[in-house]
Amino acid sequence: MGQSFYVYNSGDLKRKDNTLQFTSYEGEKRDIPIERIEDIYVMSEMTFNTAFLSYISQYGIPIHFFNYYNYYTGSFYPKETLLAGQLLVKQVSHYSDYGRRVIIARKFIEAAADNIYRNLRYYNGRGKDVSASMAEIDSLRRKIPETGSIEELMGVEGNIRKHYYAAWNIIVDQEIHFEKRVMHPPDNMINSLISFVNSLIYAKVLSEIYHTQLNPTISYLHEPGVRRYSLCLDIAEVFKPLIGDRLIFSMLNRRQITEESFTKELNFLHLKKESSKLIAQELEERLKKTIMHKELGRQVSYQYLIRLEAYKLIKHLIGEKEYEGFKIWW
Repeated sequence: MGQSFYVYNSGDLKRKDNTLQFTSYEGEKRDIPIERIEDIYVMSEMTFNTAFLSYISQYGIPIHFFNYYNYYTGSFYPKETLLAGQLLVKQVSHYSDYGRRVIIARKFIEAAADNIYRNLRYYNGRGKDVSASMAEIDSLRRKIPETGSIEELMGVEGNIRKHYYAAWNIIVDQEIHFEKRVMHPPDNMINSLISFVNSLIYAKVLSEIYHTQLNPTISYLHEPGVRRYSLCLDIAEVFKPLIGDRLIFSMLNRRQITEESFTKELNFLHLKKESSKLIAQELEERLKKTIMHKELGRQVSYQYLIRLEAYKLIKHLIGEKEYEGFKIWW
């Protein structure tokens, strides 16, 4: 795997011979070997031309765009090279057959709920008494197999997250006064932090899906939309507790992120540049972390776990093996 390239300074990206060159508006230049790049994250004002887009398309490099407030705004998704008509038909048929769609959607939420519970159990064993939230979530997750519709499933998931987020006030060693998840727009520093980290994970899932034969616009838990890669939302649910939430807990408890990391005048909606860079760096380090995979019998990075999740979904769609969402076992 290559590396993710984050651009925080405004400037120009272009092709230079057989590599890429970034030139800041202040005139500073940097050459980047294209073979080392997995995907690009643009966190600033950027200009590039069609020759540049054509060149990175040859290498299958997606670009993800974020605005001034660190909100994800969209992606440049190169032309797919792993097209498989038969799989596309299977993917669509599992969506259009509501019964089969609900089965897959349940698996996503079962895995997400299990990983949420594991997070709480981890901190409960380290002196943070979140046993009340654990009991509520354990009771709720037992209802998941009984759900008969996406709406009912999302209702159970919403209640699980309500109890989960209530426990954050105990887990985090700062006075955060976190009561509920608010997204459009976030209403405090924790919601802003969650939104930014989740959007990075969403983009990372899209980059991994690109390397498979799945179509990212056909999803099962989230309703497919005109302007989003909704399958990324589905798969991200599984990994947000492991990758995103644990990153947030760690950075808050080590005081790498505090109220000072945000622009107070903008109601904590805007992460300062250095804080945003630090979060991205810490996320990339976390994605490189490896575990011994029980089935493969070898070390696998957190990032590669995301691609393996896509492969497992493919096996389910073609009838080879029933999909089971990734669950933390350690």
